[in-house]
Amino acid sequence: MEKTLSNKTKLVLSIAAIALFLVLVYVGDNTIPANSSWKMLITVIEKGSIFALVAASMNLLNGFTGLFSLGQAGFMLIGAYTYAIFTIPGKSHEAVYQYFNGGLIQWSIVEILEGKLGIFGHYIGMFIPMIGAGLLVAVVAALIGIPVLRLKSDYLAIATLGFAEILRAFFQWNSLGPITNGSNVLRKYTTYGNAIFPVLVSGICIAIIILLINSTYGRAFRAIRDDEIAAEAMGINLFKHKEMSFVISSFFAGISGALLAMFQTTINAMPFNTVMTYEILLIVVIGGIGSITGSILGAFLFISTSEWLLRGLDAGQWLGISSSLMRPGFRKVVFAIIIMLIVLFYAQGIMGSREFSWDGFINWWKNLPANLKAWPAKRKAKSAAKKEARARKAAAKAKAKEAKAEGEAKRASGEALFTPLPTSDEVMVFGKEGK
Repeated sequence: MEKTLSNKTKLVLSIAAIALFLVLVYVGDNTIPANSSWKMLITVIEKGSIFALVAASMNLLNGFTGLFSLGQAGFMLIGAYTYAIFTIPGKSHEAVYQYFNGGLIQWSIVEILEGKLGIFGHYIGMFIPMIGAGLLVAVVAALIGIPVLRLKSDYLAIATLGFAEILRAFFQWNSLGPITNGSNVLRKYTTYGNAIFPVLVSGICIAIIILLINSTYGRAFRAIRDDEIAAEAMGINLFKHKEMSFVISSFFAGISGALLAMFQTTINAMPFNTVMTYEILLIVVIGGIGSITGSILGAFLFISTSEWLLRGLDAGQWLGISSSLMRPGFRKVVFAIIIMLIVLFYAQGIMGSREFSWDGFINWWKNLPANLKAWPAKRKAKSAAKKEARARKAAAKAKAKEAKAEGEAKRASGEALFTPLPTSDEVMVFGKEGK
């Protein structure tokens, strides 16, 4: 019998699990030596959290609303630049904007608030540009959504992808150099000091996305995804809800762009290209389109595999194995094979459209010993069933082959292959009813 927990118990378990994870991240970031190979684990957690947020925002649009958009990299670009521009210290502008006479904006929100409110103002000064980055992206998304959201399917994807490419070129335009620094990098802006910051911010944003999905607006988004005609017949304003989903998704993409700028400590428009968009889409597909849990798992799996666990394959040694086959670039080959295997065995992604639940996890853990004990018998029964199915198929094939050979023999001997039905020359006339 499956056990069902109360909502209060689930809430307590969720809070305890999140608190434990945050404590472990904080302790690990402050205790693991910088020269240790395990320090890369903290980097994976930081970058995985950022990409989990942008993947969840993309899933809100693609998986829950049914809008195939590929503009996330462009929205992240706006968010990253907005945060960086307004947090570069005044004394660093001459060095950063060396080709543009110190730039147009020569002040920092962080410096202004830190001077008035101290350390508290420092953190407020970080949050204001970050939220401002998300709001600016939302405004841009609302403007381009008016014409773009009239399109459907592949046409919408092409339009948003083209918009992202236009943005990348626009931010590298030298005429905007006093603001964006042209094709040069932005650096020396304010970044976070502990890995817990991106984890906490991403977690809060993902929680907001989950609450939105479970609200009446989320149900309207899913109705549009399933059947636009039926949704409109139910009184749902299609354009209004599509625009809302597009703007909200873009807002969180802008937040993730600001976090990525903090993570990288330098920012340039070049990496925000179609490759980044496809990586985000790949994370969504691996995790499961229509599953926020899947987006989180897919992000950490993608980042940990591509940037940590397989790194030794490029250096010629992995898990104590040395081979001349392992050379720079071999990591990408193995990673591509892993992605292919995941897609083959999990056609709908790791989670599909399911979400993590404490009831399912506890029941799985409770039944794990029994399932492990019964696994050999189940495997044996499955193998026997396959063997029996193959035998039936072989017998049917042999019978068909025998019938074909018998027919060929009859045809060769001139014997009739079938017995004709009896015929009669009598004509039967049916009168009308009642006569």
